[in-house]
Amino acid sequence: MPASMLEKLIYIVIGLITVLIPGLYIYLALRKEKRARTTLNKSLERGMGEPASLHPVIDPKLCIGAGACVLACPEGDILGLIDNKAALLKPSNCIGHGECQAACPVGAISLVFGSEKRGVDLPFIKGNFETNVPGIYIAGELGGMGLIRNAVTQGRQAVEHIAKSLERKTASDIYDLAIIGAGPAGIAASLQAKKEKLSFITLDQQDFGGTVLSYPRKKLVMTQPVDFPLYGKLKQREIEKEELLQLFRSALEQEGIVVRAGVKVENVRKNDSFFLIESSQGEYSARRILLAIGRRGSPRKFNIPGEQSDKVFFSLLEPEHFTNSRILVAGGGDSAVEAALALAEQPGNVVHIVYRRENFFRLKENNTGRIEKALAEGRITALFNTDPVKIEKDQVILKQNEREFQIANDFVFIFIGGELPTDFLKKMGIEFARKFGEA
Repeated sequence: MPASMLEKLIYIVIGLITVLIPGLYIYLALRKEKRARTTLNKSLERGMGEPASLHPVIDPKLCIGAGACVLACPEGDILGLIDNKAALLKPSNCIGHGECQAACPVGAISLVFGSEKRGVDLPFIKGNFETNVPGIYIAGELGGMGLIRNAVTQGRQAVEHIAKSLERKTASDIYDLAIIGAGPAGIAASLQAKKEKLSFITLDQQDFGGTVLSYPRKKLVMTQPVDFPLYGKLKQREIEKEELLQLFRSALEQEGIVVRAGVKVENVRKNDSFFLIESSQGEYSARRILLAIGRRGSPRKFNIPGEQSDKVFFSLLEPEHFTNSRILVAGGGDSAVEAALALAEQPGNVVHIVYRRENFFRLKENNTGRIEKALAEGRITALFNTDPVKIEKDQVILKQNEREFQIANDFVFIFIGGELPTDFLKKMGIEFARKFGEA
């Protein structure tokens, strides 16, 4: 081939590459943006445009569209790029991992609570986790950090601050620290207290595990590694409920830490230089208090006739105990859907799920796909715009669009959220603030 022809061929190839590569990049970018817009529009159409709690806010003036935040999110397509700027595509599904903020190379992301439309009530907490009441600290879900990994980190950090605030003392019958709640934050705090050589007591009205105990079996509860004080870093990225509870048990046994279960704390009072804890099992004294209880508090109820009967449950621990039964699940969030799915898998069950809205609310992507498949296959029957009005021995009376009707029933499971322990906290003097898109 003549040199001139070869040169022309090279120029043509270079020209094609020069045009094709940018063209392909632009095409792929536009296709991704189209998918992102579609996802955002679907979220808004389904009424899922409001974040539940902690979530990212992107400053468009600082965002350079690098997409690092999109790749960093471990929950799937929660974030995307629109107009070459990061955007929250599924606000109601965001659970506040914070990985996006850490990954942003230009600091364009802030993590905030609530939104302009939807406020979130949170107790006042300083940077060292101390409340407005000197000596009382809060860590974990109660302070807005529902993610297990974040709760563990806060439990550890809170005790580090508490240890620094305490002057070493001679032995006495007053504990250095009382940890109220033995969920992820409380267990991490207990391990850190042991590491700091503090005298401490850990109390829980149920047993260790906290909110995790109420999850259905085999529920995936963690998607990120976590570091427990003294125990070490757990490198698994995905952990189910039973594995996490076993980890808690092993860590506590390894360090000889005993959680006093079945102890309901009724009040905490300041008494000179220490706090007096009034509980169902007597009184305890401590120089510092760490509240590591959940935000749910007591289960929310319909307050309808029959709700107190022994066929009604507010959690589901062992779905395999319920077979060949007619079951009603009330609620439209992840807990209700996961319970309905678990019960529908058991032999002989007929499962209805009722919800007062027109569609399920703020479901995780995986749960959305699973419930839609179960409904399409007839394994679960959904009744929207519906509320139970009376629970009887062999049936439940329902109301849908002003029309009452009944369905045969053996068991009822209610998952409609919980009442915040606001009164309990206010009795201690802890103040609250309503956050509208604030850090």
